[in-house]
Amino acid sequence: MRHLGLVSLDQYRNAVGYIDRILKGAKLSELPVENPTKHEMVINVSTAKALSLDVPPTLLVRADAVIE
Repeated sequence: MRHLGLVSLDQYRNAVGYIDRILKGAKLSELPVENPTKHEMVINVSTAKALSLDVPPTLLVRADAVIE
């Protein structure tokens, strides 16, 4: 199985930036909506095997983390 998600450390950094602006008096309605800039892909090989799915080696190489 594969999980493609946001990198949580980057989410925390972005949240700190928003909190800083709010504490300095910025209005919530004036803060921009920011999209995540970094994602990570995690592949769970044991779950894929349990479901009789083959994970291509090229995908395993591109994954940020592989769970055996």
